[in-house]
Amino acid sequence: MKALVYEEYAPDDNYSKILKIKEIPDPKPKSNEVVFKVIMTGLNHDDIWGMRGKPIQIPMPHISGTDAAGEVVAIGDDVTTIKIGDRVVSHGNLSCRVCIACTDGREYDCRSRKIWGFQTGPLWGGFCEFAHLPEVNVVKIPDTVSYEDAAAASMTMTTSWHMLVGRAKIKPGQTVLIMGGGSGMGTFGIQIAKLYGCDVITTASQSKLEDCLKLGADFAVDHRQDDWHKQVYTISKDIAKKKQTGPGIDVIFEHIGGSHWNKELTLLKYGSTLVTTGATTGYDVHTDLRQVFFKGVSILGSTQGTRAELESGIFWMSKGKLRSIVDSVYTFENAVEAHCKMLKGNLFGKILMKPS
Repeated sequence: MKALVYEEYAPDDNYSKILKIKEIPDPKPKSNEVVFKVIMTGLNHDDIWGMRGKPIQIPMPHISGTDAAGEVVAIGDDVTTIKIGDRVVSHGNLSCRVCIACTDGREYDCRSRKIWGFQTGPLWGGFCEFAHLPEVNVVKIPDTVSYEDAAAASMTMTTSWHMLVGRAKIKPGQTVLIMGGGSGMGTFGIQIAKLYGCDVITTASQSKLEDCLKLGADFAVDHRQDDWHKQVYTISKDIAKKKQTGPGIDVIFEHIGGSHWNKELTLLKYGSTLVTTGATTGYDVHTDLRQVFFKGVSILGSTQGTRAELESGIFWMSKGKLRSIVDSVYTFENAVEAHCKMLKGNLFGKILMKPS
């Protein structure tokens, strides 16, 4: 089968030097696995981190791709819930399923956890014509959800759902700030917060603000302006007047990091919550602890999410309450261009790839 493979790192982000389309053997399912024909895959920042060899080194030769959707073509002898012909999408959080964390519903905290297509290999990821995964790591796709939408949702929707619902436990009527509303994460963050009846303020670059509002955000602010946080606070005061509550943000959905961190902390109400994952613009931040202890805020870390959370999101997608936002679709032959576009960040929603 055809696969997108690299055998060395590109710390200078020279993807054209390392990304090659190669022929490798078709996978055969182990007793607990399914094999599916990949129809659509989604790009994530861990694909870039993998090619850089930072923050961790990964198995070589390597096939990236954590988000993949397609049609099942083979199943192992012990598979009972999936059959040939089923439409499925990957849940890329591979865990042992028997430790205390896993049996407590926290497979993302499993000490044996690996992210499929990032930490797995050699040659085990989604950027190929046929992929294989344990039965427990695929979720059926309803007929009303396309392969494109499912692939775009696999990691970003699951992670966003876990951040807001699983970790921050958002409630109707709260004021929620979604950072980076034009990203794959942000587009789902906006929709999930609105699904739960929250007032949503989002940040994005100037060219994406109108799209964020069309997606459901109540207010949108350009976070490239130095005073963006002051604009957000002013908006929160207007919202508070209508609710007869205090100004500020109840929940901040954070996946940017970098220079925005302390500005975000100033926006939090007393007793409020910031939930963070990813930190795509930098993780080495300085924290003004006064904004944390004096206001009694909760700072929650979050990584991926559970299979059940992916199923919840897919259910709401099937009901038309959530939808994937796809920026563009590339073939494996154009993978270098796709990754460069993601690196530059000039996009709204997810970038997808397909084998051909």
